[in-house]
Amino acid sequence: MKFPPFIFILILFISGCKSSQEPVTSSIPIINKNKLTSQQLETWYQKDYLKDSIPGISLNKWYSENKKKSKQQVIVAVIDTQLDINHEDLKGQFWINQKEIANNNIDDDNNGYVDDINGWNFTSNKKEDYVTWGNFESVRFIRHWDPEFKGKTEDQIKPENLANYKEYQRALKVNEKENIYYNRWLSGLNHSVKIFPLVKDTLKHFFPKEDYTYKQLDSLYKKHKINDKTYRQRRESDDRDLGALIFYMMINMEDGESTLEALKKSEAELDSIVNKNLNKDFNDRLVIGDNPNVLEKGYGCGNVSISKKGIKNLKGHATKVAGIIAANRQNTIGVKGVAENVKIMPLNISYSGDENDKDIAMAIYYAVDNGAKVINMSFGKEFSVHQEWVSDAFKYAEKHNVLLVHGSGNERFNVDENPYYPSDNTFDGKPEVSGNFINVGSVSARLDKTFVSNFSNYGKQNVDLFAPGEQIYTTAMDNEYKSDSGTSLSAPIVSGVAALIWSYYPKLKVQQVKQIIIDSGTTYNLEVIVPGTKDKQTLFTELSKSGKVLNAYNAMKLAEKVSRQKK
Repeated sequence: MKFPPFIFILILFISGCKSSQEPVTSSIPIINKNKLTSQQLETWYQKDYLKDSIPGISLNKWYSENKKKSKQQVIVAVIDTQLDINHEDLKGQFWINQKEIANNNIDDDNNGYVDDINGWNFTSNKKEDYVTWGNFESVRFIRHWDPEFKGKTEDQIKPENLANYKEYQRALKVNEKENIYYNRWLSGLNHSVKIFPLVKDTLKHFFPKEDYTYKQLDSLYKKHKINDKTYRQRRESDDRDLGALIFYMMINMEDGESTLEALKKSEAELDSIVNKNLNKDFNDRLVIGDNPNVLEKGYGCGNVSISKKGIKNLKGHATKVAGIIAANRQNTIGVKGVAENVKIMPLNISYSGDENDKDIAMAIYYAVDNGAKVINMSFGKEFSVHQEWVSDAFKYAEKHNVLLVHGSGNERFNVDENPYYPSDNTFDGKPEVSGNFINVGSVSARLDKTFVSNFSNYGKQNVDLFAPGEQIYTTAMDNEYKSDSGTSLSAPIVSGVAALIWSYYPKLKVQQVKQIIIDSGTTYNLEVIVPGTKDKQTLFTELSKSGKVLNAYNAMKLAEKVSRQKK
């Protein structure tokens, strides 16, 4: 999971089985809806289009009509960052390992993990020191293959290594682009920190009480600007240029950096990206102390919510994901999770950098071995050093009837053309590795050409369906509730529906649950802007394999039908 500086973050597999017979699905005419109110936006994704004229997943409709109680509790593993395990709306919603005795430093259940009461933290050590900064996967890929490929041309590569060589060359290009981008950003922040006192002193001449607003600065800038140079040209202009100095403060206010302290914090974080995330010589496994080249049990610790200074931002992401799936539906506070009778199993593998394939694989094995039925993976990366480890874990999960749900990513590209991991596609022409993986894109509440979120990845072959992922209101750190956007939020909505299905129809096989979710979706017949383009449009149905949006009501109806047929 690539985390840019914390001040900017948190905005930021399809089977070959036959489709379920006579799928419950819908294709409906488009009705324009006025802009939603702030209150409507808090619950929009649970609404029903025909009833509420809001293109949600019809979850509320199902709950309002359902009179039966669920048959079985379902465990959903959330492979993600650490989280706020004490959140008021998540209390009682976490899995508890009943076979383990807390804090006795003994592996009571002999599962290979000591004191794993709620799950496991794969990014820490026994002293509960944790990884904050890790390499980008392009850096790991280059480091891994440098001894074999560095300085060689394609005609010097053995045929069996040619695919990896081409990935290596792609990684070099991505790494070069990232180095240029982040080094320029850091250079700009260095300069901003340097001239900030001058900017403040200059503005005191116009605003002695320093009580200026962005609008006032904009008016002052238009009065004193010399020309309409670009931001970079202004940044490098003469510090005596009054217009440029005013512009600096305007940019800082937009980025939430209107104080020197905030600027220095961002500068330090950018410095870490350049010198840790992008540094081939930086070893992000030193803190953990494991062997990153060997799959093994037991490294890490059992604390999935370490409380230390500076950890807050590394807990926020998973807290939001967990709330979407399982926030208490029975209390009168906060939000209502998608599924009832569900428990969250936190498995920590994410930090500022890209997830390690070893941690991904071991987290999947842990989830399966300890009873999870659904595994939510709201993270991704463009390279995979040990994809075979993850693929084997996928197969293991399928063998044990466990569903994997993944956010397709927020890079605005076609994942049929640009690999994005983890994936059930090996991107080498071979068949998909398993039939228990669902890849999810993001849609908005707007039924117009911007229906597909402009940040969402897409793909006719490798994105299975879409689900709401914009302005999703959910649990946040410290008993707060916030709206956020990203395919990271689309995935847990699907995971929640999968858990809901299994809680009522526990005998269904994983391939059936996957196909039910895909077949029962809603089709919207409209043209949309292709993410990553300015105005290129295509039919919404062309951006995913199913051409549909998740529909919980239809899924539950179809699950009931399939379950009856099985009997």
